[in-house]
Amino acid sequence: CKSDSTSAILALIQDERDGKIIDKSLVKSIVELYEHMGMSSLEAYNADFEVALLESTREYYAKKRDEWINDSTPDYLIKAEDALTDERTRVSDYLNANSEGNLLKVVEEELLEKVETELLEKESSGCRALLQNDKSEDLQRMFRLFSRLESSNNSSNANASATPNSAGLQPIATIVQDFITNQGMDVVQRRQARLDGGEKDKNDDPKFVKSMIELHEKYLGVVKRDFAGHSYFQKALKDAFCEIINRNVGNFTNAELMSTFCDRILKSGGEKLNESEVEEHLDRIVQLFSYLTDKDLFAEIYRNQLAKRLLNQRSTSDDAEKLMIAKLKVQCGTQFTSKMEGMLADLAVGSQQRQKFKQKMQEKAGSVKLDFGVQVLTTGFWPTYKSPEVSLTKEMSSCMEVFREWHDQEHQKRKLSWVLTQGSASVLATFGKKSYDLQVATLQAIALDALSGGPTFTLEDLAQRLNLEDAILKPLMHSLSCGKYKVIQKSPANSKINPGDKFTANPKFSSNMRKLRIPMASLDSSFNTKKVEEDRTIAIEAAIVRIMKARKTLQHQQLLSEVLAQLSFFNPNPRVVKKRIEGLIDREYLERSPDNSGVYNYLA
Repeated sequence: CKSDSTSAILALIQDERDGKIIDKSLVKSIVELYEHMGMSSLEAYNADFEVALLESTREYYAKKRDEWINDSTPDYLIKAEDALTDERTRVSDYLNANSEGNLLKVVEEELLEKVETELLEKESSGCRALLQNDKSEDLQRMFRLFSRLESSNNSSNANASATPNSAGLQPIATIVQDFITNQGMDVVQRRQARLDGGEKDKNDDPKFVKSMIELHEKYLGVVKRDFAGHSYFQKALKDAFCEIINRNVGNFTNAELMSTFCDRILKSGGEKLNESEVEEHLDRIVQLFSYLTDKDLFAEIYRNQLAKRLLNQRSTSDDAEKLMIAKLKVQCGTQFTSKMEGMLADLAVGSQQRQKFKQKMQEKAGSVKLDFGVQVLTTGFWPTYKSPEVSLTKEMSSCMEVFREWHDQEHQKRKLSWVLTQGSASVLATFGKKSYDLQVATLQAIALDALSGGPTFTLEDLAQRLNLEDAILKPLMHSLSCGKYKVIQKSPANSKINPGDKFTANPKFSSNMRKLRIPMASLDSSFNTKKVEEDRTIAIEAAIVRIMKARKTLQHQQLLSEVLAQLSFFNPNPRVVKKRIEGLIDREYLERSPDNSGVYNYLA
């Protein structure tokens, strides 16, 4: 009878699963009988044989699961993968091809789905342990096997709402995200420990940024290689790094640390890298930048540092500068980089103008004693700098007047204002019998000229003579009298500039080098916090008006969520958005609905 023959076949299949050799051709011929009983359908095969096959398979692998579960996760998964391969071969050898899907699904449910959490969470061999020990092959097998549950879950939930599955890849992705986050927080805590241990907190911490780059590079590789770049794991990596990168410790934000790292790469005298290494580092820092919430803060700091490199001629390469701006443009759009591109354009145009002006200076060679050049900057592109009304030397004033006359003729509609704090000069100085070429800022050159010939001035005398306030004069005189090259002698001889201090040219100054660069502390902050806040206010209000103009009427919560979705360069506090809404109501761009105070109407 049918039931006896079915039981006999199932017994043979079980023998084969246990490693015994069976007569496959006999099993195949009996299976074909079941197939032919249904005439043109598999109804008899399914009812009389497949149902019993699936049930016996379920019982068999339930027992195997209980036997194997005490193994390590990798060993268990090897056995599970072998079982799935064996069942697929079994179908190929003597079962109907239509049975493959159902048969494998039973094996997947028994060996994988029912014990997924237990396998993933095993303390010494689960998913975290595999990540910790870089077990790439085992992670790939884990992904391969549990991705099978994704396809079966997706087919069974075709009509359900799109929510992450409780079985399959999502639990692995959750563990991966938590693991990467913890690894990142360890890097953050190591920086905190260094600061707590007495290390000076500054905006330049390449060790920290390199650790972040290495961490991201490592787990980006894990996602691509071990998890086949699956969207769940890309999201896990993104969410982990969004949390890590926006966790600031110390007085400087990660935005500033990352921008300063770029400055090291792009500045001459910084990191010693070849062209391909520079591009590789920039690629990696831009990947980290993509996770930053305060992208506008990074942009402001980066623009200030770019300006210093360009104006002080400290860029290693114009091509590298353009490359970095292009990468930021791809990430954030034209608006984000327009000022930076404007700065580079100013320098390109400026080189042409300098050539024209040089010809003009050559015509006046008799009346002008300095080799003088000017860089014209477009207001708006560049940061705002302090511009003191310093008392210039006679030669400088003469050169500036020549340039003003020439510029007014060339560009009649432009207005010039001088930013002497950003200028530089080359001063020929003689101490004893030895001459030196001093590379200094314009303000330093003016101070050196005042002390040329050996006079002695107090700090107050210099303030009056140069027309400079203490906030500028003190760092200026500190750079000349207390730095590495003490070309000015200070009395008393200490490292602080105080009222009453006396200054004179240092007759005993000597150096083995002829060309000396004397740096001076920046008079301007690395970025303007107030300006960042002002720009954010404008962006929030523009987004509100744009949304309300299109929608006409919106509830408060809906308007808030749409504004937050539009602002991609920073993440404003909802209370700040509410304050800006109130401001627009006061200025009659919006009004509250007379029927509901939580609803806003747009006023044309």
